Amino acid sequence: MTTVDDDGTAVPAEHLDRLTENLSKVENLSKRLIDVMAHKTSHNPGLDTPDQGLFTKAAAAYWNQAVQNPAKILEHQIEFWGESVKHFAEAQQALAKGRLEAPADPGPKDRRFSNPLWESHPYFNFIKQQYQINAKAIEQAVGAVEGLEAKDKRRLTYFARQIVDLMAPTNYLATNPDALERALQTEGQSLVDGLENLISDLEANNGELVVRLADEKAFEVGGNIATAPGDVVYRNRMMEIIQFKPATDTVHEIPIVLFPPWINKFYILDLKPQNSLIKWIVEQGYTLFVISWVNPDASYADIGMEEYIEEGFLTAIREVKAICNTDQVNAVGYCIAGTTLALTLALMKKRGDKSVKSATFFTALTDFSDQGEFTPFLQDDFIDAIEEEVAETGILRSYIMARTFSFLRSNDLVYSPAIRSYMMGEAPPAFDLLYWNGDGTNLPGKMAMQYLRGLCQRNDFCEDGFELLGETLKIEDVSVPLMSITCEKDHIAAWRDCYRGVQQMGSRSKQFVVSQSGHVAGIVNPPSKKKYGYYTNSDLSGDASAWMEGATFHDSSWWPLWGEWLSKRAGKQVPARDAGDSEHPSLGPAPGTYVVATPTT
Repeated sequence: MTTVDDDGTAVPAEHLDRLTENLSKVENLSKRLIDVMAHKTSHNPGLDTPDQGLFTKAAAAYWNQAVQNPAKILEHQIEFWGESVKHFAEAQQALAKGRLEAPADPGPKDRRFSNPLWESHPYFNFIKQQYQINAKAIEQAVGAVEGLEAKDKRRLTYFARQIVDLMAPTNYLATNPDALERALQTEGQSLVDGLENLISDLEANNGELVVRLADEKAFEVGGNIATAPGDVVYRNRMMEIIQFKPATDTVHEIPIVLFPPWINKFYILDLKPQNSLIKWIVEQGYTLFVISWVNPDASYADIGMEEYIEEGFLTAIREVKAICNTDQVNAVGYCIAGTTLALTLALMKKRGDKSVKSATFFTALTDFSDQGEFTPFLQDDFIDAIEEEVAETGILRSYIMARTFSFLRSNDLVYSPAIRSYMMGEAPPAFDLLYWNGDGTNLPGKMAMQYLRGLCQRNDFCEDGFELLGETLKIEDVSVPLMSITCEKDHIAAWRDCYRGVQQMGSRSKQFVVSQSGHVAGIVNPPSKKKYGYYTNSDLSGDASAWMEGATFHDSSWWPLWGEWLSKRAGKQVPARDAGDSEHPSLGPAPGTYVVATPTT
């Protein structure tokens, strides 16, 4: 038995039967969806949206401008009305011709609308073009608002963009030709698979929607990622210290202690041998120690920056000096660990501790006077909500931070993956970088609030001083020789903001580098790939624009430059060291236990 499709094509009845069967599976899966949502873990609602005062102020400013300059507002409105009416008329004309064809002008290009139907099919073309007209009108209206403080204007622009991105027709099944075509091609199986993916993601996160970006079954920490050989030689409640196996017969006398961020896990620097910074460092003849931070649970609620510095940074430096029988180490801090390394160096200066020979900062902010792309989330409404959240749970849960970071690039990290997974029914890709990105950690409540209030909001370190451990720490107290590696397209730690911080440091020997690409790819940039270059300029006297105008571009990885700089501060050659010593026996192989532990929440 067959049925006839609209275009006259015979459709076998068994295809319709399978489609009906798959749609019935959707109904059964919906019951699981209802169940997981009924047991959803709640969080503070203030984390979901800005205080309504922002929109009230924006509306007041808009109407005030309408009164003061009505011609400008009317001009924008008339332009929007005119484009919408013209668009509707063109669509009517196309339909009147009796042919399924779109207007000659398909509208502006947008990679979200790559399916040919967005241009050739009048239904999809009409939806796309009207969406683009609406988006332009919203952006124009927000751009025209005057009388708001710069921070409020920046926030308004951000949240307006989120609304525009959310309303894209590609995000909805009925207006996404790719998803509709896939549903027909697979006889509805793609919808079943997509709903299964959605429910699995919700179940994995207690009802919170965190889009899975990578196939988690494809990777094993210590199995096919994070495989550089080494040993855990020290452990306390804050960290494990991993000493990596030497790759040369002799090594530089002064060891390296590398502090990764504790927002994510250290193995971003050891995803695979081809791009492992850890492997490259030991191959250059260094004794390398890397910190693997604990993933805290609610019992860490009262852990602050004090403990991260005393039981983390200072303890690691002390233990590494003891293992290597040296008076000094070369320290490296990545992201928030770079910020904290600067605090630690300022504290050590106050205490007269000269244990750090040199410091290297990877994408590390120290001057927060410009909050950059995080401006929308660093105002009192959101920080107050975070404070209430951590007061209740003891920690800032990893999914809250992951969600915030993702929505800074919502089309790439939220909507596109959601479309592929939930509407197209595709399995997430086996992508190691995205796997790591989803393997986040919690933050202790006290530490999170110290960082957000004292550093991000008040900028204490660069202003009146950051009060910690009985001292007032100031950025000018950082006086060791340093190199700062930043990234040209970094949206987390913008290179211009990093530059301002380095300028204020008291070191007489400074080297500043801007790598191409972003927060991760600009750092994980092995020479063998020959992918991204970097900029240098020894003159740090001007502002960031002047620095870049006078910079020299190098068409290669910055790793060898850093290796050469570090070798001058790493002492003589000594026989390669075995792991630990009699006081520091191996507690197990790398990558250790903290990196795979799952905290209770």
